[in-house]
Amino acid sequence: MKRRKPKSAPTAAKGQVAVKRKPSAAKGPVAVKRKLSAAKGPAAIERKPEEKRRTNAERSAYFARREAAKVLRSTLQGDARRRAVGSIKSLVYSPSIRNKKATFALVCQTLKHLSVIKEIMEEADVLSAKWKKQNELMYIITYDLLFGQEVSLTGDAEKYLIRKKDALQSSLSRMLKRKGIKSAKDLVALDRVSESQKPRYVRVNTLKIDTGVAISELRQQYEVQEDDTVPDLLVLPPGADLHNHPLVVNGSIFLQGKASSMAAVALGPRPGWEVVDACAAPGNKAVHLAALMKGKGKIIACELNKERVDRLKNNVNLAGATNVKVKHQDFLKLDPEDPLYSKVRAILLDPSCSGSGTAFDRLDHLLPSHSTGNDDHVDIRRLQNLAAFQKKVLEHALSFPAVERIVYSTCSIHQTENEDVIDSVLHFASSLGFQLATPFPQWPRRGLPTFVGSERLLRTDLTVDKEGFFIALFVRKAIQQEDSEKYSENHLHNMCSCCSKKRKRPNIFVAKMLKIWPILLSTRKSSKKANVSPSEGTFQDY
Repeated sequence: MKRRKPKSAPTAAKGQVAVKRKPSAAKGPVAVKRKLSAAKGPAAIERKPEEKRRTNAERSAYFARREAAKVLRSTLQGDARRRAVGSIKSLVYSPSIRNKKATFALVCQTLKHLSVIKEIMEEADVLSAKWKKQNELMYIITYDLLFGQEVSLTGDAEKYLIRKKDALQSSLSRMLKRKGIKSAKDLVALDRVSESQKPRYVRVNTLKIDTGVAISELRQQYEVQEDDTVPDLLVLPPGADLHNHPLVVNGSIFLQGKASSMAAVALGPRPGWEVVDACAAPGNKAVHLAALMKGKGKIIACELNKERVDRLKNNVNLAGATNVKVKHQDFLKLDPEDPLYSKVRAILLDPSCSGSGTAFDRLDHLLPSHSTGNDDHVDIRRLQNLAAFQKKVLEHALSFPAVERIVYSTCSIHQTENEDVIDSVLHFASSLGFQLATPFPQWPRRGLPTFVGSERLLRTDLTVDKEGFFIALFVRKAIQQEDSEKYSENHLHNMCSCCSKKRKRPNIFVAKMLKIWPILLSTRKSSKKANVSPSEGTFQDY
């Protein structure tokens, strides 16, 4: 018999080199693990956590740049239209921004260097048509490349600009040479204003937490004092950063300036009233009204801008202000004769203004419109346009038939938007039974003496109070008289009750000081006719 030849391994095709394979042991999990560990020495094992940390940092920076670009886009568009959706701080610290600290730093630094960045990018001509549509993101990345910290850049936009980095740096070098400046740090001359002396104000949301509890919580980290003018307003040291504090996150406290907090208190709504907040976004004043009304009654919060409506709703929900009804509508479109608004008794009107009183808080000095060489004529014309709008909405507010109290407030220092607007509506207001009242009578700084009665207006001072604010309070005359009579009657009732219990006659001089002497005389005459004895609590002469 012929022996069969054992099957040999398949031979390589002609022209190929045969590879001789050595039989290997079965590769189980242990073998694979041993092979991997052999390949990776101690140094490789030590590098792994560093690589992981670097990856997390890159990921965080990637998203921070995109969030910063979104804020920068809203800021620049609002500045160009002279109608901002919100301040830089309010945009950064909105709930939609996750990495707030990094985003805030990127936006501020990019704005500080923006004119330089634009000039460099135009000279280098590095942007294609595709990337010109994402200008804001390219500004942010260019800042990081040229002026920021050295970090690994990930993402398509970052990789694109890294390839153009030499052109950008060459353009920067030429600019430095032209201007006779040695370093990039000297290129941007900034007008830095110190905020170190301005305290941090915090308003307690009494819909969610008691003021005493909030003070106890905050005192674990900060020195806390109660403000002597506005109830439930706390004063913390300058520079106190509370944006991530649990009480801020859950809506128990709101970061709100003192002057801004004075507007709702000046209006003085009572629980159960119907109130309109005419220009409500971002909602700090609306939820303050809700707290003053103890969550009772109804607050109609009007806002025309869609983006600002979303922020308004977020703040209302955060505050737990269930009696606030957000209305995406122009206040000027509300019909005063509509039965829906027949029970509105108070209106808070804080219309669009120049914001000149809070310019530094808003970081407006970083915006292109606030650069040096701004045309004064344009500013004056803008103020006149704003004043015309402010007068229009104030007259509209005065037209609601059942309204008893109206507060007009601005965060402006300009007479054009403040005293001049009030003076222009005084005749119309008087014809409807309104007159100026004095909010916070103990407050020392009043309106500019431009017309009779301007001393009833309230102002805060940029130098003394660290912010410029204006408040005017209109009260319907008949209502004011009724309130005065009710006040006198209540005092009379209290004094009568006191005399009845103690069987003592009242002091006539006290009665005269309380300005209720005419009421006492009429009461004395009626009591004599009715033969009412002193023991029944009526007043009689000595």
